[in-house]
Amino acid sequence: MTRFHAAHSLTEALALLHEETDTRPMAGGTDILVRMRRSPPAVPLTLIGIEGVPELQGIREEPSWLSIGAATPFAAIAASPLIAAHAPLLQDAARAVGAPAIRNMATLGGNLCTASPAGDSLPPLYVLDAEVELASKAGRRRMAVSDFILGPGETQLEPGEILCRVLVPHAPPIARCQFEKVGRRRSLAIAVASFAGLLRVDGAGRIAGARFAFGSVGPAAVTVPEAEALLRGQLAVQPDPAAVERAVLAVCATVRPIDDLRASASYRRALAGNLLRRFLSPPSSPGLNAATGHASHG
Repeated sequence: MTRFHAAHSLTEALALLHEETDTRPMAGGTDILVRMRRSPPAVPLTLIGIEGVPELQGIREEPSWLSIGAATPFAAIAASPLIAAHAPLLQDAARAVGAPAIRNMATLGGNLCTASPAGDSLPPLYVLDAEVELASKAGRRRMAVSDFILGPGETQLEPGEILCRVLVPHAPPIARCQFEKVGRRRSLAIAVASFAGLLRVDGAGRIAGARFAFGSVGPAAVTVPEAEALLRGQLAVQPDPAAVERAVLAVCATVRPIDDLRASASYRRALAGNLLRRFLSPPSSPGLNAATGHASHG
């Protein structure tokens, strides 16, 4: 039989994790409870409720970081002026998470610890160079989100540890950014592929820095440094089409999608390239159909 303890402080939550056997921290429960119903654990679990722990809640601006408590629900992220000012990519991803009821329960920390390749928050956090802070009775440690995620359902979280907050570093202004999620229906869909991209531009209007990350096309979010490097120095408003196509080819060669019930690997690979192509299209040009690369006029 599964037992449940509601922790009221981080100290209490860490003590319970340390003292009890077969424990799992839980905030919104939108992933862990579904998995437990689908595949009941072989041994009784003790769930430690951390949604009411004040140290794990809220969004605060610090001198070098935007600090987001791991138990902060996506609804709060979607509505936050601080997120809008410093991490609009993450805000767009938060708005794409499930239905309103799910966004009110599902948390940023839960999305990271589930480590699904389709996790909506992962591509934005990768391109924003976000870090996670992990706490245990022994102390705290930090690492990049890209190092924290090891593969589907696998993270660097050790027994007795809790992901306590996500840190988004303050960075030079972003000239252009976009999060896009493609599913089999227009809303409430698991991503067939997702994309987060940002451009930083110099005084001459040329790309000084580019970051791209793709979801659902590999065991974790996929970054493509080769594609980013190919676009540096290009005019941000209208990059050279040949450079764009070389970057798209680099993406298609780097991603490692799989076939599943939602889409084939070949479709996902083409989709990833077309998501980048659409992001780099001149703002005044017609949009591209992400799946085909053909112009779409609505």
